Amino acid sequence: MAHRPDILVVDDEAQILRVLKASLGARGYDVRTARNGLEALEAVDRKLPELMILDLVMPEMSGLDVCRDVRRHAKFPILVLSAKGAEGDKVAALDAGADDYVTKPFGMDELLARVRAVLRRMSPADAGGTTLTVGDVVIDTEERRVVVAGQEIKVTPKEYEAMKYFVANAGKVLTHRTLLQTLWGWQSADQTEYLRVLVNQLRKKIEPDPQKPRYIVTEPWVGYRFVPHGEDE
Repeated sequence: MAHRPDILVVDDEAQILRVLKASLGARGYDVRTARNGLEALEAVDRKLPELMILDLVMPEMSGLDVCRDVRRHAKFPILVLSAKGAEGDKVAALDAGADDYVTKPFGMDELLARVRAVLRRMSPADAGGTTLTVGDVVIDTEERRVVVAGQEIKVTPKEYEAMKYFVANAGKVLTHRTLLQTLWGWQSADQTEYLRVLVNQLRKKIEPDPQKPRYIVTEPWVGYRFVPHGEDE
């Protein structure tokens, strides 16, 4: 029997719970539901899901608080649902450990694509080796080389560290703060100009058209997402 990934859907809107349970269940997922943050934490205590789909705005305990609590002891991916205009909430959730977000109202095709992408990232093909390979991008961690579409790209040490981090988190939204703290340290968390310059430099080197980036995609007001190419979808 094929494995059916276990997904916990958390939302205070009964209609959304019904729709997601039916839609995800019809596509081969085992779906559990929780109506609020406290129920979600109880469900996680009973059994760790392989993915949590988490509404941010709920009574009593917000999705942001749930995310923070979960991240104290578990690493399964969290996909947050965010209302339009709540950019600050999305950034806060991503910084608290969420892996991706979908904006309400959302299309089911988009949500399903994000679910597949998040679950796919949990079992990278080359984990533990001396290379990171995602689509047509290869990072040789021993030789500190970057290869894109079969061509070696000459990068600076900081550009190499950025590419390594992007590829290791391919498909995941990375906030400005997360990238700045990872690449420059906590004291540079607000120096967004550093990141803008670095991303522009990388785009000039790896993008077929830097004005229309395919790999390092901007998530407006939030951060960046590294999109792999050349892999089977």
